[in-house]
Amino acid sequence: MSTVASIIFAAGRGTRMTGYCGNKTLLPLIPEKSLYEGSHPLIMEVLDNLPEGPRGIVVNHRAQEVRNAIERPGIHFISQPETNGTGGALLAARSFLDSCRADRVIITMGDVPLIRSATYIKLLDRLDRCDMALLGFECPDRAQYGMIEMEGERIAGIVEWKYWKDFPPERRDKLKYCNAGVYAAKRSVLLGYMDRMEERPHEVKKQRDGELITMKEYFLTDLAEMMNEDGVPVGMVTAPEEEVRGVDTPESLEAVQRLYAEKNIRSRV
Repeated sequence: MSTVASIIFAAGRGTRMTGYCGNKTLLPLIPEKSLYEGSHPLIMEVLDNLPEGPRGIVVNHRAQEVRNAIERPGIHFISQPETNGTGGALLAARSFLDSCRADRVIITMGDVPLIRSATYIKLLDRLDRCDMALLGFECPDRAQYGMIEMEGERIAGIVEWKYWKDFPPERRDKLKYCNAGVYAAKRSVLLGYMDRMEERPHEVKKQRDGELITMKEYFLTDLAEMMNEDGVPVGMVTAPEEEVRGVDTPESLEAVQRLYAEKNIRSRV
């Protein structure tokens, strides 16, 4: 087996977690005193399910709290100076990727804890036939999700809701899978396209301290489109919607905690 490096995004604040100001990857999978107080943080389950190898955790908001919560060997903490998109989080990890000996890379999120070890392995196995693989899922309510646009068995790109909602019906009907935001890639190919991505920032308007500002962000989804343009194969692996459920609201946290408890009950039967 070749070595696998994993990059876990844990920089976000989670502004929709009403009444919680900590790093949301430290929210508990096992609630005790309250929804926000308990044991087994989300990110610890992510780490438990990833394959062996060096792990880089990208941090920003409450970074020291994340460092304090994770006391494991083989963990590299990566500072993302500003929260400038998922692509910006990956760019922050460039020195980590340059220094590790792994030939394959997993990119995942610290607030999506239910992805199974077997699913990560399936993503890595898909690299036998392509240079990057995405995790997709089917969802009855696709609104707001980025959708994976296919050309045969290859991925042509990932289209955000604000664009695909205006597609002609025949093109929109071909969009079957949502993007889970989890990737596997060959390290050498990924590093080359990271340079390209850095040359293609997006200008995004955001509210900061009551003021509307324009800032540069980088989108991880651009990688699939750039590779397809060059004829570099990008594939897909699918998982059930419940497995890729992330935490960004109190309601989604409660749902993930319930699913985790049900999984543990089934494993003991």
